[in-house]
Amino acid sequence: MPPTYWLSLLLIILTIVGVAVGRYPFLRMNRATIALVGATGLILLGAIPLEAAYASLDMNTLVLLFGMMILNTNLRMAGFFRLVGGRVVAWAKTPRQLLALVIVASGVLSAVFLNDTIVLVFTPLALEICRHLRRDPIPYLLAVATAANIGSVATITGNPQNMIIGVASGIPFLSFTGYLAPVALLGMGISYSIIVLLYRTEFVNEHFAVSETEMADSDIQWPLLRKGMIATGLMLVAFVAGMLVPLAALAAAALLLVTRRVHPEAVFLEVDWSLLVFFSGLFIVTGSLDTLGVSQTLFTAVEPIAAGGIAALTAVSVVLSNLISNVPAVLLFRPFVPSLPNPEQTWLVLAMATTLAGNLTLLGSVANLIVAESARRQGVYLTFGAYLRAGVPITLLSLVVGALWLALVL
Repeated sequence: MPPTYWLSLLLIILTIVGVAVGRYPFLRMNRATIALVGATGLILLGAIPLEAAYASLDMNTLVLLFGMMILNTNLRMAGFFRLVGGRVVAWAKTPRQLLALVIVASGVLSAVFLNDTIVLVFTPLALEICRHLRRDPIPYLLAVATAANIGSVATITGNPQNMIIGVASGIPFLSFTGYLAPVALLGMGISYSIIVLLYRTEFVNEHFAVSETEMADSDIQWPLLRKGMIATGLMLVAFVAGMLVPLAALAAAALLLVTRRVHPEAVFLEVDWSLLVFFSGLFIVTGSLDTLGVSQTLFTAVEPIAAGGIAALTAVSVVLSNLISNVPAVLLFRPFVPSLPNPEQTWLVLAMATTLAGNLTLLGSVANLIVAESARRQGVYLTFGAYLRAGVPITLLSLVVGALWLALVL
């Protein structure tokens, strides 16, 4: 092999390690810039021609992600998520009810609106609720993070890796949800049980005073909210009717951009462009594995594991997700899953395992880091150890339940 081959492999490894860690020492680079610089370097080294790099961009996934960002931004600007938070407080009469409602709200909304978005808006709400009701915020922060990850397993739009899997697999939206929604529901029950068990003193049978549970529905823009809910409803109907998921999301976004109330600049400023850059860079980096001929070697290594059944594939997915992060793990599998004996089973196991694996440690998913960082800015510290104490049992139990369920139905 020529020296450029080994240099390209080294650059791929450095890029994936950088993405997994999130930064390089002494450099102000994040995951997006690491992926973009790595992709550019591979093109310059000839590991992947520029035309092949363009072709490696999965436009369906990028369009789906962009469309969901526009939808989420409009709902956030309308005050939808704050309205949900207010209802949670109004309905909760005891700490256990509050925890259950936080878990259900975080999990269900993550299934529809992308888990990273939900933790971004729900973490400040959870902290505000805890201050309002004078509760220990840590168990509720754990609830937001773990439930958002668990709930997102239920749908193609729940998290970035599911978007990749949904587009690559061609599994219909309803079929995907039918297989994985029970895993999400059972996982949320596990999260609730573990958190209550670990924080017994927080969840005593005391009742909140009625006046304490009132939070005003302030800053709700009702016309914008109604339009956002109509667009969301039409998108979900389109999903069920069998329209291509990226097209349905883009249509909902386009509907919301036809407006007299919101300046386009305000919407586009809220779009997470760095996430789109991150995905684009990773598509090129993993595409270079194919042009270099490495994908076939990976297929040879992974085929026996996939043939070993759901348990073996789950274990490998969990290890890879925590070593290199869940999105790169899915992208490494993507080129050769269609060649496996049962590709649909493999895709669904990957969706389940790589998503639930994110709950293992504080560094396991971007959603966890968003919760911890958002809380830190308000003077509340969710430590690595505190998270690990709950994350390990929640992850292991939910993975066992998920693997058993898929073994039963597939």
